[in-house]
Formats: sequence, structure tokens, C-alpha cells
Amino acid sequence: MRSSAKTTPFAQMYDAHHGWLRGWLQRKTGCSWQAADLAQDTFLRILTSPRNSAQLAEVREPRSYLTTIARRVWIDFVRRDALEKAWLEALQQQPEPVAISAEEQTLILETLFQVDAMLEGLGEKVSQAFLLSQLEGLRYSEIAERLGVSVSSVKKYMAKATEHCLLLMCEDSL
Repeated sequence: MRSSAKTTPFAQMYDAHHGWLRGWLQRKTGCSWQAADLAQDTFLRILTSPRNSAQLAEVREPRSYLTTIARRVWIDFVRRDALEKAWLEALQQQPEPVAISAEEQTLILETLFQVDAMLEGLGEKVSQAFLLSQLEGLRYSEIAERLGVSVSSVKKYMAKATEHCLLLMCEDSL
């Protein structure tokens, strides 16, 4: 272990709690390899987030703080895994002439992950309305019927989703 007088709050937290977090994640996932990856991803998320790393010195309950971030990392992992499995399953359903290269698959999957991340935080119906419009090309009346809501609700959902995506794109370009 490093001397705490010379280390950063991040290094201190990593040294003191990495093993515990890995064990906690292993109990949750049932897989030591996945737990090790998720523990590293948790600390990486803290390290790469200016807001998180600036708050480390003030954290009073480090294990609670780590489990909150680790749960978010785990949820992201599960969502990405489910999205990838759904994509691969859909791809297998395609006739042979539609089959695409591994490179194209990777690009499409990465795009799907980005869209999924952009829609995160929006309500389920807002996300569904946006995807039905953009991916299936449905009209607002068709979306309203499918979701069991009014056309005016679909218009509000679309405005909210579009605004959310535009704001995220603007943040990324800064």
C-alpha cells in the first residue's frame, strides 16, 4: 500500500476498497472475471469524470459511493449486452445476401450503443416513440395507436427526445 501522505484521494480509495468492490461485484454477478472488469470500469468511470474525481476527498462513505457507481456500470453492461444479443439475433434472422462484414457489425453495434446511451434517462414511452419513428418510420398516429396514447402525447415525446439528443450532441462537441 502507498503512503497516504503522497497519494491522491483516488489512489487511496482504490487501494482501500478495490478488493472489497471486486468481491461485492463477484457476489452479484457470480463471475470473478466479470466482477474484475466491472470493478476496473467503476474506478475508470470515477477517474475519467471530473465531477466524480473532484468529490472524492469529501466522500464520507466510500463503499456506498462505490456501490452506487458500480451499480450504474453494471446496468450499462447489462443493457449493452442485451442490446448486442438482440442485434446478433436479428442479424441471424436475415437471409444470407443481407449478411454484413464483422467490421460493419461493429460499427452498427457501436451506433446502437450510442443511440441507447442518448435515450437513457428518458421515459420508456418517449424512447419507444422516438425509436418507432426513426427506426420503423411510423407516423405519429401509428405510434400513438401502438403506445396507447394520444397523437399530441407522441408529439411531446418526440420533441422531448429530439431536444435531449440535440443537447447531448452539443455537449459532446464542446
